Amino acid sequence: MENNILNLPGFAIVSVKNTNPAIIEAKYTQPVQCPHCSDWDLRIKDTFIRKIRHESLGNRKTLLIIKAHKYRCNNCGRYFNQRFPGVLKYKRSTEAFRREIFEKHNSGICQSRLSELAAIGSATVERWYHDYLKVSVSRWQNNPCPMVIGIDEHFFSRRTGYATTICDLKNHRVFDVTLGRTELSLASYFNNLNGKEKVRVVVMDLADHYRSLITKHLPKAVIVADRFHVVRLVNHHFLKLWQQIDPAGRKNRGLLSLMRRHEWHLTSQQKERLSLYFSNHSALKPIYEVKQGLTRLLLVKHQTARECRQLIPIFLDYIEKLKAAIFEPLVTLGKTLESWQKEVVRMWRFTKSNGITEGFHNKMEMISRRAFGFRNFENYRLRVKALCA
Repeated sequence: MENNILNLPGFAIVSVKNTNPAIIEAKYTQPVQCPHCSDWDLRIKDTFIRKIRHESLGNRKTLLIIKAHKYRCNNCGRYFNQRFPGVLKYKRSTEAFRREIFEKHNSGICQSRLSELAAIGSATVERWYHDYLKVSVSRWQNNPCPMVIGIDEHFFSRRTGYATTICDLKNHRVFDVTLGRTELSLASYFNNLNGKEKVRVVVMDLADHYRSLITKHLPKAVIVADRFHVVRLVNHHFLKLWQQIDPAGRKNRGLLSLMRRHEWHLTSQQKERLSLYFSNHSALKPIYEVKQGLTRLLLVKHQTARECRQLIPIFLDYIEKLKAAIFEPLVTLGKTLESWQKEVVRMWRFTKSNGITEGFHNKMEMISRRAFGFRNFENYRLRVKALCA
């Protein structure tokens, strides 16, 4: 029964005082062993009282009163103070109480409020929180790089700029976060990356600096373009061309919503509205049809190698049509797809996307907001790895 109340093994409750904080006098009932030689032949040299903060009972703070001894080991002749399970050396609080503070702070209670509730310093809250973050991260400290990764950038601070996220797409967790996004700033990190020879697939957006970095440092990895970014690129250039042809129509939010959507998701009324608009702007209709056909092709998934070989000529034909167009946005789109054609074609077989990484970026942004921003990147990295890994 005492173990259930105290949540500490080997203790028996002697008395409880109904105060605030609740004072629990406890006695350690297990035999004591020498921490140096593990011998049991000990002699008591002194007795003292330890007052230790313990986890709360309901909403009431708890103070644990324990009688402790100073021992001399008759085997090795060394002196030591008695140690208790659940209480680290030189600590004035149990591990259960420290974890309680960590969980409350991790749940969103700010340092000042938690310091007031627990009657401890705000610096103590921060120190304990970082201690448990390090314990959480230590489980993944020496893990090798996963076989399937997603790589993307996100903004960290105005002073230090951008950071790069490496995500384990197979297990849906953040593998690591490192400062910088250029090939020069990330070269040192990838040179020392543990297990990089095991990486087989890298999913990324259409960023040339990441592609050259992966090609140089992960030669065994196959680069796959992220489907969302490829489709967004097609939409971006189409809307840019629409702006040139009909600036007034481009500003119409209703038409903009219809133009962005996939054709097979439109209702009959929405299709009629688009047909009416195209009757007044006939030059846009063939461009819109090309955009919809290309998008439908890019969204194909779960294809075999044989099926991919049948789709490749269709994709190359779209590229040639775009490059031969008289409009600059379409020519630019064609050249971009041509330079990334291998990575884009691999999307048809590989189903993972960087949406997992983008989702973690939202969570990382919330972590940064809750901390009111970070100045120290290592503190930010530690918290991200503990909460997103």
